[in-house]
Amino acid sequence: MEEPKNKNEPKETITRRYFFEMLGSSAIGAVTFGSAVLTYQYLSPNVLLEPPMAFKAGKPDDYPLDSVTLIPNQKVFIVREKAGYFYALSAICTHLGCIANWKPEGIEGHPEGIIACPCHGSKFSRTGEVLTGPAPQALARVQITLTDSGELLVDKGTLVGEEQILKV
Repeated sequence: MEEPKNKNEPKETITRRYFFEMLGSSAIGAVTFGSAVLTYQYLSPNVLLEPPMAFKAGKPDDYPLDSVTLIPNQKVFIVREKAGYFYALSAICTHLGCIANWKPEGIEGHPEGIIACPCHGSKFSRTGEVLTGPAPQALARVQITLTDSGELLVDKGTLVGEEQILKV
């Protein structure tokens, strides 16, 4: 503390009472602020934003003949066969839900390429059938159609059988 310039001027001191009043007021303010933040978080909706179930996957010409293309943000494979027809497979492994990858080099007995799960080693044919590994069932086929504007429309919410293909 500074010494007063004038001897008659009182010294500026913080009393013990004033210190504890400020300490208590600060603690009450901190608790009030924390409560307000927690109340706001509690009242705010917890929304999980996911991509839509149906999405446009581009024009058929974007996919070369005899190709398997992964659309990573949608977790879907678009398969175009040599004959020109399309089908779509879920890229989610049926074992524990990992995202599978397309391996064009294939394995013995399947030189045309395989879909492989990087987590636990499941392997699927390009039609989604289980070849090896712990996966209990084939990859799900999802609906693929052609819009009026000529784009591929994939609907992950609609599962279809192996007989459903899109001829373009």
